[in-house]
Amino acid sequence: MRAIRQDTHGSPEVLKEVEVPRPEPGLSEILVAVRAAGVNPTDWWNRAQPMTANGLPLILGWDVSGVVEAVGIGVTLFKPGDEVFGMLPYPHGVGAHAEYVTAPARAFVHKPAGIDHVQAGALPLAALTAYQALVDTADVQPGQRVFIHAAAGGVGHLAVQIAKSRGAYVIGTASAAKHDFLRSLGVDEAIDYHTVDFTEAVKDIDVVLDSVSLDTAARARSLAVLRPGGTLVSILPIAPIGPDELADIAERRVRYESLLVEADRAGMQAIADLAETGALRAHIEATFPLAEAAKAHTLGETGRTTGKIVLTVEGTGKA
Repeated sequence: MRAIRQDTHGSPEVLKEVEVPRPEPGLSEILVAVRAAGVNPTDWWNRAQPMTANGLPLILGWDVSGVVEAVGIGVTLFKPGDEVFGMLPYPHGVGAHAEYVTAPARAFVHKPAGIDHVQAGALPLAALTAYQALVDTADVQPGQRVFIHAAAGGVGHLAVQIAKSRGAYVIGTASAAKHDFLRSLGVDEAIDYHTVDFTEAVKDIDVVLDSVSLDTAARARSLAVLRPGGTLVSILPIAPIGPDELADIAERRVRYESLLVEADRAGMQAIADLAETGALRAHIEATFPLAEAAKAHTLGETGRTTGKIVLTVEGTGKA
């Protein structure tokens, strides 16, 4: 099969199309003919340096939408020909940027008939991150005030929709040019972080979803807008935080959590249900054929994209 592999870490040019043996499903695994695979920040971070996906040579990619080609011993949920989508177990279950991939069957759910593979391939990692942050961790309730950093980004724009599906009042940050997009998602207040100090414009927040703060000073700004009893969820678990800062957060009567996304069939089914009803939809910034993965990485690293970037794979599978 064709795959995008790197033999060293570095710039997007280290990504090469190669021929490698097609994998076979093991116990409780399925073999998926990939039709679309999202490209996420974790992909270009791991391409540039060893982070969560260790070991070379490396085939990146965690998001998958495709068709079941074969099932391993013990699998009862799927049959060959089923259309499925899901996230390979993060961080070690990498390898979706290829024509075929194997993974535990219970990392996947059936793809809703109402969305195509590109849409489905864009959702898993980013939507699971948002869902696990806002629903599983913060338990967002109707009427709560939710503040989302980078609300037009890959995780952010899906988090907006998930928060709105929970009945929350949503405030999001983005450049002014993206405010119409945020409003189309249902954002109640859009803040231009270039011109507005959100710590002066926002208060009494119940939940902050933080995808940007890498140090104490940045986190302090998010803490400043939370009410006592509020929750700050960081989706940057590699960002260092020390015991003194944690003690200060506790004194503020704020709950702080640092989230690393996990493969989760229940969460994927919730995402599939939202997508099926139209309550959750990924905005696709661009698609690239598998062979142009380096171009996808280059675009993603600009930091100026809206929504998601997706690689497409043609000609795989029997269905």
